[in-house]
Amino acid sequence: MLRQPTLDLLHELRLSGMAQAFQEHAAMPDIAELSFEDRLSLLLEREKTDRERRRYQRLKDHARLHLDAAIEDLNFKAPRGLDRSLVLRLASGQWIRDGQTVLATGSGKSYLACALGHQACRNGISTRYYRLSRLLDELTLARGDGTYPKVVQRLAKTWLRILDDWGLASLSGQGRHDLLEILDDRYARRGTPSRALP
Repeated sequence: MLRQPTLDLLHELRLSGMAQAFQEHAAMPDIAELSFEDRLSLLLEREKTDRERRRYQRLKDHARLHLDAAIEDLNFKAPRGLDRSLVLRLASGQWIRDGQTVLATGSGKSYLACALGHQACRNGISTRYYRLSRLLDELTLARGDGTYPKVVQRLAKTWLRILDDWGLASLSGQGRHDLLEILDDRYARRGTPSRALP
């Protein structure tokens, strides 16, 4: 069997996971003992895993989550009043698909919001983290340079928006309008978890 043309074809078809697995299999002396179906299954599983990893990385990069947080690392024993079953239900991401909103108060809000954001990325849900003040500044600049509709449209395409640090500064009339605009655009369609001050 000619391996190089097969590898070239796999790369041409953008099946990089399969190509890598195919090369690794060539170095395994016992691989020939597997049936064609078993070997094909291993190659396909590798491609699937590779695609899922790349998709997660793209979503994570786009999300710009400011903490490397994970649901698995949450400490439910600390006296913060975290309800384990509620957090695990939120981690499923169903609330995002149902267009619901989460508002967190108390300590550890940013960590919890980022943990839910990372989990959403793992679940294949487009996510974006914003500090509310920076988002409003971005919208003000967009209004000034004429790109406001484009920015609002980009915001609407993201399934999960995490708005952090509410209430650190008072909102201007325009800031309240912009916030209402982006929240109203999401109402009952896509999730927006928010972090408020205690």
